Amino acid sequence: MIKMLTGNEAVARGAWEAAVVVASAYPGTPSTEILENLAHYPNVYAEWAPNEKVAVDAAIGAAYAGRRAISTMKHVGLNVAMDSFMYASMTGIEAGLVIVSADDPGMHSSQNEQDNRNLAKFARMPCLEPSDSQEAKDMTIAAFGLSERLDTPVLLRMTTRVCHSRSAVELGERVEASAEAKKFPRNIQKYVMVPGNAIRRHPVIEQRIADAAVIAETFPFNRVEPGDKSLGIITGGVAYQYAKEIFPTASILHLGMVWPLPEKMIRDFAASVEKLIVLEELDPFLEENVKLMGIAVEGKSIFPLVGELDPRVVRESAIRAGLLPESARVPLSAVDVGPLPARPPVLCPGCPHRTAFYALSKLKVPVNGDIGCYTLGLVAPLNAIHTCGCMGAGIGVAHGAARAGSPERHVAVIGDSTFFHTGIPALLNVVYNQSKVVTIIMDNRITGMTGHQENPGTGRTLQGEPAIVVEIEPLVRALGVKHVKTVDAFKYDEIEATLKEYLKLDEPSVLITREPCALLPDARKRWVPLEVLADKCNGCTLCFRIGCPAILKSDELDERMQRPKALIDASLCTGCEVCAQICPREAITFRPVEN
Repeated sequence: MIKMLTGNEAVARGAWEAAVVVASAYPGTPSTEILENLAHYPNVYAEWAPNEKVAVDAAIGAAYAGRRAISTMKHVGLNVAMDSFMYASMTGIEAGLVIVSADDPGMHSSQNEQDNRNLAKFARMPCLEPSDSQEAKDMTIAAFGLSERLDTPVLLRMTTRVCHSRSAVELGERVEASAEAKKFPRNIQKYVMVPGNAIRRHPVIEQRIADAAVIAETFPFNRVEPGDKSLGIITGGVAYQYAKEIFPTASILHLGMVWPLPEKMIRDFAASVEKLIVLEELDPFLEENVKLMGIAVEGKSIFPLVGELDPRVVRESAIRAGLLPESARVPLSAVDVGPLPARPPVLCPGCPHRTAFYALSKLKVPVNGDIGCYTLGLVAPLNAIHTCGCMGAGIGVAHGAARAGSPERHVAVIGDSTFFHTGIPALLNVVYNQSKVVTIIMDNRITGMTGHQENPGTGRTLQGEPAIVVEIEPLVRALGVKHVKTVDAFKYDEIEATLKEYLKLDEPSVLITREPCALLPDARKRWVPLEVLADKCNGCTLCFRIGCPAILKSDELDERMQRPKALIDASLCTGCEVCAQICPREAITFRPVEN
């Protein structure tokens, strides 16, 4: 049977066909849909873990216990999991273990565009990279076989374009492993990484990667596609698709195993062509390793080092380098799309984070932000976030600035899922080392930015089972914070008053703003739009300053001030009442219900 699947759906299918038993992940674009899809297959346990390190440890434990396991994450998530990633490489496993890194060239939804092929080389771990959905499924299955053959975890590197594009996939059946569980291993020398044992394991993993290089020579996804001998292209991943489109007659060496490299295959291919180039996204990973073999090759002198490739970029780069004639240039068709409305990134109408950010913008304190949809508090007119680095960093940065003697009081903002992810240790550090940081935990009852995944505070698991709801306020108090308050996220006056109180304290404090994300089904049921009473509005502009997309400038001007009055788009308004609370003239009220 053939079905159209995205790359992420194909990885999930491949994991199921490969008889995966345990899957653990933390959601992160572009990887999220792998676990969301895998969770629906029978005979698989799938979970959202609090963070990527915990997820990889869980998968390692399953593999130690003799069950195939997979852990998936976006590229920066692998940074969080690096300790576990490295020790798993040192110990090896009892059953297949695949770790998926979904890299994000072009930074569509990420703070960097690191190339995690480098981490596979660093960890002495094989790395496979598919170029379409069929390969994504097939390489996932192959990765488990390779993992067990070499006694190693395998890194499957996906990229955004392969994750989210759709192509035909031939489906297979699941081949179940033995139903009988293995006794957990008691192999101290292999699995207990004290220095004495680790010293003996190091030569083992060096030999293992050498053995993998031998396998790479005949690995079925490494193949030569012969063509015109005047140009040879070494490529892999989605860049292979661009090579086929832009250089249809060239000779191509397609690499599915991008680490370790098949040296003999590369040497033979290089000797068979007149000019050799590498086409790859991001780092010159293949290029540099081919050069280390003493082979003359070009790559990043032709194609960009940064950003996502596409056929246009590859074609223009090739023309500039003289690899294609000027006549190969394809002019972009002029399409008159008419006037389109601007779509700047902005917090959604009814977003429960807006109130706290409006208060912070008025208080004019430095705000150390975090990764989540609440990062959009940085956008005008709120302009309320001044740093944002990685998951859980906001609290630590605020603490460091406070301890460095910053003359201003620092506020850290973090979401509920991110607090569970890496915010707890950061807040514990604030308490232990007693900095006067005010932390706002914005609890919207879900993992919002990646599309509403469950977390330890939502009361349900990935597979829909009821779960314990981890209450944030008692947890914060247990960490030692004395000044903690939970406030309805739409109660502006109480939020502002609490922040003013906490900013005067000489010790840590935490404000928890709590209200479900406006896009959750239960929240949407409560939407009742507001309207502006034009005869009361004087165009004071206060409601415009909360940055709500539902509040517009009317064509009607106030007679005295000659400023536009406000107007509310009923199709967008959720009735959160934040604008009504800050309107000094009580000019905003609920729209009459029509019979």
